[in-house]
Formats: sequence, C-alpha cells, structure tokens
Amino acid sequence: MLIQCTKKLFDELKITPGETNKESNPLLGWHANFLKFGREKFFVLVNDKNRYAIVLYGLKAKDKKNFDTLIKDAICEVFQAESIKEEVIEAYFNSSTETIFTKTKDRKLVARLNKACEAVHFGESFWEPDSIVQVKMSKWISSMLVGDGKKAYLYPNVQMYKDLEEFSGQSVFNTEALVLKVTLELEKYNVWRRITVPVGITFPDLHDILQTAFSWQNSHLHNFEIFEKKEDGSGWHDRPSLNLVCNDEALAYQGGVPMKMETGEKLKDYVEAKVVYNYDFGDGWKHTIEVEETINDYTANFPICSDGEGNAPPEDVGGELGYETFLSIINDPSHENYQQTKEWGEMQGYEEFNMRDVNWQLRKL
Repeated sequence: MLIQCTKKLFDELKITPGETNKESNPLLGWHANFLKFGREKFFVLVNDKNRYAIVLYGLKAKDKKNFDTLIKDAICEVFQAESIKEEVIEAYFNSSTETIFTKTKDRKLVARLNKACEAVHFGESFWEPDSIVQVKMSKWISSMLVGDGKKAYLYPNVQMYKDLEEFSGQSVFNTEALVLKVTLELEKYNVWRRITVPVGITFPDLHDILQTAFSWQNSHLHNFEIFEKKEDGSGWHDRPSLNLVCNDEALAYQGGVPMKMETGEKLKDYVEAKVVYNYDFGDGWKHTIEVEETINDYTANFPICSDGEGNAPPEDVGGELGYETFLSIINDPSHENYQQTKEWGEMQGYEEFNMRDVNWQLRKL
C-alpha cells in the first residue's frame, strides 16, 4: 500500500518519507494526516480511489513505531464492521505486501483529505475515547455524500463496496444474518420489534440498533445480561453468566456475575444464550432478545426491521407506572394537562411506531 502523508504526520511519526513511486492501483493508495484538537490526537486516512475514511485516535509511542501494521489492522477492523467478507479483506491486503510512506503530491487528493479531517471535527458524537480505531466515526464519515467533480456526487462507502467487488471478483458482504425478536417487557402493553441484523455485529452496534428501533434517545446507561441454561434438581433454568457493560466505571463494582466491557464483543458468540438488554436503570426498561432464525443469503450490510408492535415509552417517564399515567393523559384531549404532556412526550422521543421511519434510521446507522 502507498500511504501519502502530510508533513504534520511525518513530524508526529518521526519517520522519513520513502520513495515516491506511485501505487498503480488507487484502491491500494491512501492519503493521511494528523489532527490535534486540544489534547486529543487523531490520524485520518482517505482512500485515493473512493474517499473512504479511516480514523484512528490517541496513538502512543509504541503504536507510532508500528504505524504500518496499525493501519492495516484499522482498515481490517472497519471493513469487518461493514460486514465485508474475510476473503475479500484478505485479498485486498495480499495484493500489496509492502507499505510505503511518501509525501503528498496530488492537490485534489489532499483537498479531499482535508474535507474528511473537517468531518472529524464535527463527529464528536461518534468518538469512542477507549478505542484506537474509530469504527463508528470512520463509517459515519464514509457514509456522507461528497462531490466528485462536474456536479457528480457519491457515497464513499457505497463506492468502496463496488470497488472491492470489482477488485475481488465476488460479492463483498458476509451474507449470514440473524433474525431477532426483541420484546420490551411491560405488564400491560405489547411492544416488540423483529429485526434482521448482520451476523458480525458487536454489542455496541446492537445497542445503537435497539435505540433506533424503540425510539430511545441514548440518554442513559445500559448493559447486556447473558444467561445460560443450567440444570438443577427442579429442571433447567436461565442463570446469569456474564454482564456486558458500556462504562468502564461499572467494572469497579464486580458482583457475583462476571463483568466485562461490551466493546468488541460480538452477538454471534452468544447466539445460544438468552440475552437481555437493560436501558435506563432508573426507569428500568428491560428488552428480551430472542434469536428466531439464521439467514444464509442476506444481501445487505445493515439491519432491517420487518415487523413490530406498540410504541416505546418516552424517556424519563417514570417506569411502566409513569407510562400508564402518561398514556391516560395524552389519550384524553379534555384533560387539563393534555397539551403540556403531549408536547413533553414529543420532546422525550415519544412517537408512533412507523416501520418505514425506523428502517430509514437503521439504514443511516
């Protein structure tokens, strides 16, 4: 691969530019830059052919010494998060065994690199401070519509899929998927969604999907409880075996059930277990996740909601009892607090379940 670096990046890495011979295939070439926002350091790579972006964060001295290996690992990790087949990723790296760092020469490609760097500045909500490889931010920047000259536009991620398909001569995506039925456990109301997800998603991915499917606003902490079937004298029972948490501060409060960070954990490794998603420990919203089916010919790399019922409660409504009170007011236009409560509910994310809107939001993920 050919990595064409800005002077700022060379100064940060403390390496000398290599030979300036160009990579014959622009798909194997990347432009790279170094950014610093306050004390936070980012490294941005943009593909020469399709403008796909890879973002890294917070490299330490040992990481900079192995920057060539780290780049490959980062590209691999983001491609995997896109559900791109392992054999396609392997073919991509096998086609160019050597990594060469040179100076930038192409003004047009430098301008495109600068545009991606600007997006990093506005992508704070996608920043994962505990990770070197910024998967969410990389995917977000690469999904933004960009100009390609002469009033032409493209989505870098879509173009990357096409380029890799042409390059490898095969379908790009891992076609295995899981059909999930996710039920919000309420005593008096039926609220559930059926969602098909690529098999390789992580638990942070699943969190984002469930937030979207149930119209939550990601305003509170969450965790995933993993249960395994255990047999005792009275039969088989679900016993808690693992607690996947979203905040490393929770690790300081280890209990009887093992606890670990959800980062990097993949749903496919827990298909045989019962999984419960808990959101907002104050209101206590519990979602039971059931794997209904495995699909072997899924043609997308994004989740799709195929069915569902019921509206999820608004944020901070006060649990199911508060939700019941909320519904009694907004279903009675003559109630003295009707208008105020209705407007409050809208601000808190309460809306009618609309599968088309949910899928539009899921596609954006």
